[in-house]
Amino acid sequence: MDKVITVSRQFGSGGREFGIKLAHALGIPFYDKDLISMAAEDSNLSEEFMRHYEESAPGLFSRTLYSYYQMPMTDQIYIAQSNLIKKLASQGPCVIIGRCSDVIVENSVKIYVHAPLENRVQRKLAMDTGVAAEKMEDHIRATDKKRKKYYEYYTDQKWGMAENHHLCLDSGLVGIDGCVETALTYLSKM
Repeated sequence: MDKVITVSRQFGSGGREFGIKLAHALGIPFYDKDLISMAAEDSNLSEEFMRHYEESAPGLFSRTLYSYYQMPMTDQIYIAQSNLIKKLASQGPCVIIGRCSDVIVENSVKIYVHAPLENRVQRKLAMDTGVAAEKMEDHIRATDKKRKKYYEYYTDQKWGMAENHHLCLDSGLVGIDGCVETALTYLSKM
């Protein structure tokens, strides 16, 4: 495999686990949450601050706090992560999770992992995330809404649309291992 693979995902669909297993099977690097600390190191932004605002689109109010010459922190974080993603992609094949990487790395193989809401709720409950069972569905919807807003703000594309990806996988139907197996077959045809 000589391509960068970008993975977009619904919250709770297992996209991160899918990315880890796919990278392992292909013997290539995997990047997800470590992008935050790497981008903080490359820029002069605090890692704690980046984690707080990561995958957040600036609100209308935050835009009004900045003059014409100042850039909102959310934009600075996006630019720092984008520069790092481009740098990592230029170094060779890897798997990158989220952070608009499917748009940032234009010639990547774009994979989208999704699952029915009930599967995602069960998956997150099994992970013991600390979110109460009766609040998990709302938590998942809120996280997806936040990701959608971020993605659409920075890319001008609709989040979760099949036409924006080369391969869409339903982890609720075939599980994570089934998704990895399917992706490996797909990638073997390139």
